[in-house]
Amino acid sequence: MIRNIIWLSILVLLVGCGGDDGPPPAPQGAQLVFPEENSECTTGTDVNQNATQITFRWTASNNTDSYTLTVVNLNTNVPQNISTASTSASLTISKGTPYAWSVTSRNSRSDQVASSPTWLFYNAGSQTTYAPFPAQLMRPMSGATVQKDIANEILLEWSGADVDGDIDSYEVFFSESNPPIASVGVANATTMELPVGVESGTVYYWRVITTDLEGNTSISSVFDFKVL
Repeated sequence: MIRNIIWLSILVLLVGCGGDDGPPPAPQGAQLVFPEENSECTTGTDVNQNATQITFRWTASNNTDSYTLTVVNLNTNVPQNISTASTSASLTISKGTPYAWSVTSRNSRSDQVASSPTWLFYNAGSQTTYAPFPAQLMRPMSGATVQKDIANEILLEWSGADVDGDIDSYEVFFSESNPPIASVGVANATTMELPVGVESGTVYYWRVITTDLEGNTSISSVFDFKVL
């Protein structure tokens, strides 16, 4: 009897030691440091007359063993990616060009990833004045299916920024063709939304042209959505 009790105790101990510790901890998002948000980046190493090598920096994030830096040329929407275990990485990018950058945190023991905020900046060139950053379209998201309101309208929303801080207006283009060709309204610098009339069962395309006080312009990407 005593022998059975001893064996039972050992079995319970072994089961307890081999229990499930739960899923591995998910990584957390990094905090971006440099280049600063909505800034002109003047720090870098000249590669040639058209390009600069910039060192991007961010803070370490918890439960993370590697990072993926993504830098997107906002004129072409072409991304550059680099993976590293460090909290900095260098990339060669074009001068006088607007960029967006972000960092994805990864943990080799977890399938989950975490993304930092996305910051915009201009890589310095010979300009003395800069065009606004292309507007970032917010809602409806591209590819979304949405419900119109009682007035048969959908609210288009975006965000805008400018190194010089002199945005003058946003012009919204909206139509059933891609790219959208119909101008449906102009909003001032502080108004970043516009209601538009829609019909059920229709796919629409939209984009925004931003203009500053110097007459410089930038064109956003094109988003599409379908109305129920």
